[in-house]
Amino acid sequence: MNPFYSDIPGATTWEVVEPVLKGWSKDKKYYIKTISGSELLLRTSEISQYDQKKREYEAILLLDDQDILMSRPLQFGICNGGQTVYSLLTWIEGEDAEKIIPMLSSEEQYQRGVTAGQYLKSMHQMPARKDQVPWADYYNGKIDKYITNYKTCGLLLKGADKVIQYIEANRYLLANRPQTFQHGDYHVGNMIVTKSGDLGIIDFNRFDYGDPWEEFNRITWCAFMSPAFASGRIHGYFNNDVPDLFLRLMALYIASNQLSSIHWAISFGEEEAANMLSRAEKVLEWYDDFRTYIPKWYWASK
Repeated sequence: MNPFYSDIPGATTWEVVEPVLKGWSKDKKYYIKTISGSELLLRTSEISQYDQKKREYEAILLLDDQDILMSRPLQFGICNGGQTVYSLLTWIEGEDAEKIIPMLSSEEQYQRGVTAGQYLKSMHQMPARKDQVPWADYYNGKIDKYITNYKTCGLLLKGADKVIQYIEANRYLLANRPQTFQHGDYHVGNMIVTKSGDLGIIDFNRFDYGDPWEEFNRITWCAFMSPAFASGRIHGYFNNDVPDLFLRLMALYIASNQLSSIHWAISFGEEEAANMLSRAEKVLEWYDDFRTYIPKWYWASK
């Protein structure tokens, strides 16, 4: 019986094909090693995802000239007798950043964060499509949904009223925000560290377009692991010149994300919901129940 990938051009040269379980993507991923020793990454999805995956591949193509350590696009198409859409990319060998970064010195953690911020800034040089809805219209709609979903989900976050107060008082900051390409899930769970210590970025499958600063809404995952890394990420993005407006907007996006995450976690069971509530409580502690827009973990620019 022929494997599902047998009709991909070049597949006859593949000597090793192994499933990859790293990352948060729903795509099926495979490590490929060819007869000549080349290492590749194969990503596959159901054919119903063709249009989305084509857009994703085209977006990665546009990033190909950026100085970012990431899998480079090689090939896109349909395989498995028309049942599967695939993309073939270069392989980056490395360990999960969540595992490696806490083992580094504080300064090394900070420097990896600076790199993560510089990478993100490079991604944001790609403009959004011209048909984007104005950001304030789009994101205010999301906020309304987040608040409604939280209030009806049945879980209680102590201090949620303070979160909502901050959101309502700062929604006006969304007006006239620029829009660019977004990675869509930019946090330490989608990063790796190579044997040489370099930081790499994976899983662009949630890419989107919007306010570039919204990409910091999940920096909380970085801060839980390493305040040094999270602070470095901000400093690297802004080249140590962090505007006050950014910190206010980051707090708005993080506040909104806490409400949406609690509702989102319910479908994954009681344990995940309890874990997300615990994380949200920690976020409120960082922000002193959103009496401040500067989190306790943040290091001022050097």
